[in-house]
Amino acid sequence: MNDSAPGSIPDLVQQLADKLLAKKLIMATAESCTGGWIAQSLTALAGSSNWFDSGFVTYSNDAKQRMLNVPAALFEFDGPGAVSEETVLSMTRGALDNSRANVTVAVSGIAGPDGGSDDKPVGTVWIAWQWEDKALARCFQFSGDREAVRLATVAAALQGMLALLG
Repeated sequence: MNDSAPGSIPDLVQQLADKLLAKKLIMATAESCTGGWIAQSLTALAGSSNWFDSGFVTYSNDAKQRMLNVPAALFEFDGPGAVSEETVLSMTRGALDNSRANVTVAVSGIAGPDGGSDDKPVGTVWIAWQWEDKALARCFQFSGDREAVRLATVAAALQGMLALLG
């Protein structure tokens, strides 16, 4: 991928930075399967401290509970699990509550090559976006190897944030 091509991650980050600055918004991320890749992409842009507050890398369920206040019940045997709408929506709320941000994105998924199931195959990723009280979540099914799933997740997270901000 050409890093300067329209629709590339650096291009999406620049568009997002412009929108955040224009709207005087501050962003945070809450990441599981991407391991901080979204935050890294955002902070690769010089001046990101003007619109980016923090990134929470909560790979384990315990970290999601401790750092983002995700309810333990979501991870119980009969709960929806880490890769679910409920979890990513709770992660966005936790990121807002534990930062100075007013917009956030959260991701949780199964990047592979292992860990999938019939209900949640490898490539299943839930992404949620929240701006103040407006929150939405969407399930994606990405294909490819672990890196391809993670890269597609980063791109979808950024595109969704741009759409949320209008």
